[in-house]
Amino acid sequence: MGDNRTAEFAEKLYLAERNLSVIAPLTSEVPDMSMETAYGIQMLNVEKKLGNGDRVVGHKIGLTSKPMQTMLGVGEPDFGHLFTSMHYQSGDVIDYPLIQPKVEPELAFILKEDLAGPNIGIQDVLRATRFVLPAIEVIDSRVADWKIKLADTIADNASSGCFVLSDTVTAIEHANITTAGAVMKINGEVAETGAGAAVIGNPALAVAWLANKLSSLGTTLRAGDIILSGAVSKAVPVQPGDHVSLSFGRLGRVDLTMKA
Repeated sequence: MGDNRTAEFAEKLYLAERNLSVIAPLTSEVPDMSMETAYGIQMLNVEKKLGNGDRVVGHKIGLTSKPMQTMLGVGEPDFGHLFTSMHYQSGDVIDYPLIQPKVEPELAFILKEDLAGPNIGIQDVLRATRFVLPAIEVIDSRVADWKIKLADTIADNASSGCFVLSDTVTAIEHANITTAGAVMKINGEVAETGAGAAVIGNPALAVAWLANKLSSLGTTLRAGDIILSGAVSKAVPVQPGDHVSLSFGRLGRVDLTMKA
Protein backbone atom coordinates (compact mmCIF):
# COMPACT_ATOMS: atom_id res chain seq x y z
CA MET A 1 0.00 0.00 0.00
CA GLY A 2 1.43 3.40 -0.98
CA ASP A 3 2.27 6.31 1.27
CA ASN A 4 -0.67 8.34 -0.01
CA ARG A 5 -3.15 5.62 0.91
CA THR A 6 -1.55 5.20 4.32
CA ALA A 7 -1.83 8.94 4.95
CA GLU A 8 -5.45 8.88 3.77
CA PHE A 9 -6.38 6.16 6.27
CA ALA A 10 -4.55 7.97 9.07
CA GLU A 11 -6.45 11.15 8.31
CA LYS A 12 -9.78 9.29 8.37
CA LEU A 13 -9.03 7.95 11.86
CA TYR A 14 -7.72 11.31 13.08
CA LEU A 15 -10.83 13.18 11.93
CA ALA A 16 -13.14 10.52 13.33
CA GLU A 17 -11.49 10.88 16.76
CA ARG A 18 -11.60 14.68 16.60
CA ASN A 19 -15.20 14.84 15.37
CA LEU A 20 -16.50 11.97 17.55
CA SER A 21 -17.67 10.11 14.48
CA VAL A 22 -17.16 6.57 13.22
CA ILE A 23 -15.84 5.15 10.00
CA ALA A 24 -16.08 1.81 8.21
CA PRO A 25 -13.31 -0.66 9.00
CA LEU A 26 -10.13 0.04 7.07
CA THR A 27 -10.04 -3.66 6.27
CA SER A 28 -13.30 -3.32 4.37
CA GLU A 29 -11.23 -1.44 1.78
CA VAL A 30 -7.95 -3.34 2.20
CA PRO A 31 -8.80 -6.82 3.55
CA ASP A 32 -5.17 -7.99 3.55
CA MET A 33 -3.69 -4.93 5.28
CA SER A 34 -0.46 -5.96 7.02
CA MET A 35 0.44 -5.28 10.63
CA GLU A 36 3.37 -3.19 9.40
CA THR A 37 1.07 -0.95 7.38
CA ALA A 38 -1.34 -0.65 10.32
CA TYR A 39 1.46 0.39 12.69
CA GLY A 40 2.57 2.89 10.05
CA ILE A 41 -0.91 4.43 10.11
CA GLN A 42 -0.82 4.53 13.91
CA MET A 43 2.56 6.28 13.88
CA LEU A 44 1.36 8.98 11.50
CA ASN A 45 -1.29 9.99 14.04
CA VAL A 46 1.17 9.70 16.93
CA GLU A 47 3.40 12.17 15.12
CA LYS A 48 0.44 14.45 14.46
CA LYS A 49 -0.50 14.51 18.15
CA LEU A 50 3.10 15.18 19.13
CA GLY A 51 3.11 18.05 16.66
CA ASN A 52 -0.02 19.42 18.34
CA GLY A 53 1.78 19.55 21.70
CA ASP A 54 0.73 16.27 23.31
CA ARG A 55 3.37 13.97 24.86
CA VAL A 56 3.81 10.20 24.91
CA VAL A 57 3.96 8.91 28.52
CA GLY A 58 3.98 5.18 27.81
CA HIS A 59 2.26 2.37 25.97
CA LYS A 60 -0.73 0.08 26.24
CA ILE A 61 -0.71 -3.60 25.37
CA GLY A 62 -3.77 -5.18 23.82
CA LEU A 63 -4.87 -8.64 22.71
CA THR A 64 -3.19 -10.31 25.67
CA SER A 65 -5.80 -13.05 26.11
CA LYS A 66 -5.75 -16.25 24.09
CA PRO A 67 -9.49 -15.99 23.23
CA MET A 68 -8.99 -12.51 21.73
CA GLN A 69 -5.91 -13.64 19.79
CA THR A 70 -7.82 -16.62 18.47
CA MET A 71 -10.79 -14.45 17.50
CA LEU A 72 -8.57 -12.12 15.46
CA GLY A 73 -6.36 -14.88 14.14
CA VAL A 74 -3.08 -13.66 15.65
CA GLY A 75 -0.40 -15.19 17.83
CA GLU A 76 0.84 -12.11 19.67
CA PRO A 77 -0.48 -8.95 21.37
CA ASP A 78 -0.54 -5.48 19.85
CA PHE A 79 0.32 -2.07 21.29
CA GLY A 80 -0.66 1.57 21.23
CA HIS A 81 0.68 4.84 22.61
CA LEU A 82 -0.41 6.60 25.80
CA PHE A 83 -0.48 10.40 25.85
CA THR A 84 -0.56 12.97 28.62
CA SER A 85 -4.02 14.03 27.47
CA MET A 86 -5.35 10.51 28.19
CA HIS A 87 -4.16 10.36 31.81
CA TYR A 88 -6.64 10.55 34.70
CA GLN A 89 -6.30 9.78 38.41
CA SER A 90 -8.59 7.73 40.62
CA GLY A 91 -11.79 9.57 41.49
CA ASP A 92 -11.77 11.76 38.39
CA VAL A 93 -14.78 12.42 36.20
CA ILE A 94 -13.86 11.24 32.72
CA ASP A 95 -14.49 14.07 30.30
CA TYR A 96 -12.26 12.67 27.56
CA PRO A 97 -13.99 12.75 24.14
CA LEU A 98 -15.22 9.19 23.62
CA ILE A 99 -17.48 7.56 21.06
CA GLN A 100 -18.31 3.99 22.14
CA PRO A 101 -16.31 3.42 25.33
CA LYS A 102 -15.69 0.20 27.23
CA VAL A 103 -13.70 -0.32 30.44
CA GLU A 104 -11.02 -2.91 31.18
CA PRO A 105 -9.33 -3.81 34.52
CA GLU A 106 -5.54 -3.83 34.27
CA LEU A 107 -2.26 -3.60 36.15
CA ALA A 108 0.00 -0.70 35.22
CA PHE A 109 3.78 -0.89 35.43
CA ILE A 110 5.92 2.20 36.09
CA LEU A 111 9.51 1.78 34.98
CA LYS A 112 12.51 3.00 36.99
CA GLU A 113 15.02 2.34 34.21
CA ASP A 114 15.10 1.89 30.46
CA LEU A 115 14.03 -1.49 29.12
CA ALA A 116 15.74 -2.07 25.81
CA GLY A 117 15.23 -5.21 23.77
CA PRO A 118 15.85 -7.61 22.20
CA ASN A 119 15.87 -10.68 24.43
CA ILE A 120 14.02 -9.07 27.36
CA GLY A 121 12.46 -11.60 29.74
CA ILE A 122 10.27 -11.52 32.84
CA GLN A 123 13.19 -11.02 35.25
CA ASP A 124 14.43 -8.05 33.21
CA VAL A 125 10.99 -6.48 33.48
CA LEU A 126 10.84 -7.02 37.24
CA ARG A 127 14.29 -5.45 37.70
CA ALA A 128 13.30 -2.42 35.60
CA THR A 129 9.94 -1.82 37.30
CA ARG A 130 9.59 0.66 40.15
CA PHE A 131 6.05 -0.28 41.07
CA VAL A 132 2.71 -1.61 39.87
CA LEU A 133 -0.76 -0.21 40.45
CA PRO A 134 -4.37 -0.87 39.48
CA ALA A 135 -5.62 0.89 36.37
CA ILE A 136 -8.83 1.16 34.41
CA GLU A 137 -8.35 1.53 30.70
CA VAL A 138 -11.23 3.16 28.88
CA ILE A 139 -10.94 1.76 25.38
CA ASP A 140 -12.72 3.21 22.38
CA SER A 141 -12.99 2.64 18.66
CA ARG A 142 -13.35 4.97 15.73
CA VAL A 143 -14.63 1.97 13.73
CA ALA A 144 -18.41 1.67 13.63
CA ASP A 145 -19.90 -0.87 16.06
CA TRP A 146 -16.46 -2.22 17.01
CA LYS A 147 -16.41 -4.26 13.76
CA ILE A 148 -12.63 -4.53 13.91
CA LYS A 149 -9.99 -6.87 12.62
CA LEU A 150 -6.36 -6.84 13.73
CA ALA A 151 -5.22 -4.15 11.30
CA ASP A 152 -8.15 -1.92 12.23
CA THR A 153 -7.36 -1.88 15.94
CA ILE A 154 -3.60 -1.45 15.41
CA ALA A 155 -4.12 1.50 13.07
CA ASP A 156 -6.56 3.00 15.58
CA ASN A 157 -3.85 3.19 18.28
CA ALA A 158 -4.88 -0.24 19.60
CA SER A 159 -8.45 1.05 20.18
CA SER A 160 -7.30 3.46 22.85
CA GLY A 161 -9.38 5.99 24.70
CA CYS A 162 -7.97 7.11 28.04
CA PHE A 163 -6.76 5.54 31.30
CA VAL A 164 -7.17 6.04 35.04
CA LEU A 165 -4.45 5.18 37.57
CA SER A 166 -4.84 4.25 41.22
CA ASP A 167 -3.35 6.44 43.95
CA THR A 168 -1.95 3.28 45.60
CA VAL A 169 1.37 1.95 44.35
CA THR A 170 3.17 -1.25 45.35
CA ALA A 171 6.86 -1.99 44.91
CA ILE A 172 7.17 -4.78 42.38
CA GLU A 173 8.97 -7.06 44.85
CA HIS A 174 5.93 -6.91 47.14
CA ALA A 175 3.33 -7.54 44.43
CA ASN A 176 2.25 -11.02 43.37
CA ILE A 177 1.16 -9.89 39.95
CA THR A 178 0.03 -13.29 38.70
CA THR A 179 -2.33 -14.23 41.53
CA ALA A 180 -3.63 -10.74 42.32
CA GLY A 181 -7.40 -10.87 41.89
CA ALA A 182 -9.51 -8.08 40.42
CA VAL A 183 -13.16 -7.19 40.93
CA MET A 184 -14.62 -4.51 38.68
CA LYS A 185 -17.99 -3.02 39.53
CA ILE A 186 -20.23 -0.69 37.54
CA ASN A 187 -22.74 1.29 39.61
CA GLY A 188 -22.10 -1.05 42.53
CA GLU A 189 -22.77 -4.28 40.64
CA VAL A 190 -19.99 -6.75 39.86
CA ALA A 191 -19.33 -6.55 36.13
CA GLU A 192 -16.14 -8.62 35.74
CA THR A 193 -13.57 -10.49 37.80
CA GLY A 194 -10.11 -11.69 36.84
CA ALA A 195 -6.53 -12.22 37.94
CA GLY A 196 -3.14 -11.12 36.75
CA ALA A 197 -2.36 -14.49 35.20
CA ALA A 198 -5.13 -13.87 32.64
CA VAL A 199 -2.60 -11.64 30.86
CA ILE A 200 -0.70 -14.33 28.88
CA GLY A 201 0.16 -16.09 32.13
CA ASN A 202 2.04 -13.13 33.65
CA PRO A 203 1.61 -9.37 33.05
CA ALA A 204 5.40 -8.98 33.16
CA LEU A 205 5.63 -11.28 30.15
CA ALA A 206 3.39 -8.86 28.23
CA VAL A 207 5.71 -5.99 29.13
CA ALA A 208 8.69 -8.08 27.99
CA TRP A 209 6.92 -8.70 24.68
CA LEU A 210 6.38 -4.95 24.30
CA ALA A 211 10.04 -4.13 24.99
CA ASN A 212 11.16 -6.67 22.39
CA LYS A 213 8.56 -5.57 19.83
CA LEU A 214 9.55 -1.92 20.19
CA SER A 215 13.20 -2.88 19.87
CA SER A 216 12.45 -4.44 16.50
CA LEU A 217 10.94 -1.07 15.50
CA GLY A 218 13.91 0.94 16.77
CA THR A 219 12.29 2.18 20.00
CA THR A 220 13.08 1.65 23.69
CA LEU A 221 10.88 1.78 26.78
CA ARG A 222 12.18 4.57 29.03
CA ALA A 223 12.44 5.15 32.77
CA GLY A 224 9.20 6.73 33.99
CA ASP A 225 7.08 5.16 31.26
CA ILE A 226 3.59 3.93 32.14
CA ILE A 227 2.80 0.50 30.70
CA LEU A 228 -0.77 -0.82 30.72
CA SER A 229 -0.06 -4.54 30.65
CA GLY A 230 -3.39 -5.83 29.32
CA ALA A 231 -6.89 -6.60 30.51
CA VAL A 232 -7.49 -9.32 33.10
CA SER A 233 -11.09 -9.75 31.91
CA LYS A 234 -13.24 -8.85 28.94
CA ALA A 235 -14.15 -5.22 28.29
CA VAL A 236 -17.52 -3.88 29.46
CA PRO A 237 -19.43 -1.03 27.76
CA VAL A 238 -20.14 2.06 29.86
CA GLN A 239 -22.63 4.89 29.57
CA PRO A 240 -22.56 8.57 30.61
CA GLY A 241 -22.92 8.88 34.38
CA ASP A 242 -21.72 5.34 35.15
CA HIS A 243 -19.46 4.87 38.18
CA VAL A 244 -16.73 2.25 37.76
CA SER A 245 -14.65 0.85 40.60
CA LEU A 246 -11.84 -1.67 40.42
CA SER A 247 -10.28 -3.45 43.39
CA PHE A 248 -7.06 -5.45 43.12
CA GLY A 249 -7.14 -6.47 46.79
CA ARG A 250 -3.91 -5.58 48.60
CA LEU A 251 -2.66 -3.77 45.50
CA GLY A 252 -5.34 -1.10 45.89
CA ARG A 253 -8.32 0.25 44.01
CA VAL A 254 -9.19 2.82 41.38
CA ASP A 255 -12.48 4.61 40.65
CA LEU A 256 -13.88 6.75 37.88
CA THR A 257 -17.16 8.35 36.89
CA MET A 258 -18.14 8.80 33.26
CA LYS A 259 -19.24 12.36 32.59
CA ALA A 260 -23.02 12.58 32.36
